[in-house]
Amino acid sequence: MYTITNFDNDFPNNDSCLEWLKNYLYPAGIVCINTKCKKLDEITPHHRIKGRMCYSCDYCGNHVYPMSGTIFEGSTTPLKYWYHAIYIMSSTRCGISAKQLQREIGVTYKTAWRMFSKIRDMLYQSPVKKKGTFEADETYVGGKRLGTGKVDRGAENKSIIFGIVNRKGRLVCKKIANVKSNTLIPLIEEKVTPEAIIYTDEFPSYKKLSKLGYKHEFIHHLNKVYVINDVHINSIEDFWSLFKRGINGVYHSVSKKHLQNYINEYVFRYNNRNNAETMFYQMMAYACRSS
Repeated sequence: MYTITNFDNDFPNNDSCLEWLKNYLYPAGIVCINTKCKKLDEITPHHRIKGRMCYSCDYCGNHVYPMSGTIFEGSTTPLKYWYHAIYIMSSTRCGISAKQLQREIGVTYKTAWRMFSKIRDMLYQSPVKKKGTFEADETYVGGKRLGTGKVDRGAENKSIIFGIVNRKGRLVCKKIANVKSNTLIPLIEEKVTPEAIIYTDEFPSYKKLSKLGYKHEFIHHLNKVYVINDVHINSIEDFWSLFKRGINGVYHSVSKKHLQNYINEYVFRYNNRNNAETMFYQMMAYACRSS
């Protein structure tokens, strides 16, 4: 377990945060690219410039800015605050609001929202293993019916999400326009090979899977049947439950424009859920290579 105490020991201040960033980006040392340096294209000693977020070559004085090309570039928010935001986003199960980050580190709400937005923007979903046993399902979020305040499939402004999970691997989810067969089937073909076993519910759009060579079995949810031996979609439905609790309980509502980024956040945590320390440093790795 990677606790807040571990985090504070590893990153006690801005200097330690910048040093970690420099060491991550240049694990073997910084290569000087100044054409006037006598050690051009060689690893040279660099020292930190006091009061600045950069390092200088000991031979020519060329400056290197580790924050350049990362999500931290151009930000006046202290690195320690950025790292803290990444830590709490990676360590929570159901998400955390910008309002909570504002209270924890003392920035404005606008700054906290911007930080979380940039962190979500950098996350992406790793591909699943195409062989194995899969579950596929679709769900609806948002879409309160006018005058009732209730969410249901009949609401006009609902959003649809489709997900595929490998029972011994990863999950991928995507916001989709509709649940027609010509939308769902290509997404399954992209992620799953025909040798795989795939479980769904009885939704008609999945009927073509058997004709395409998939070993397809489905569970009759309309008949109140949810598990028959290995035939179920409980894994993906557990994720839907977690995702919806987070959206409704933490964020309350999410616009369609930003929905995919929130999906990516929850999928990332799901796929890295077995190791909190790995999850934090994996997210940090994304931050270092995202501009």
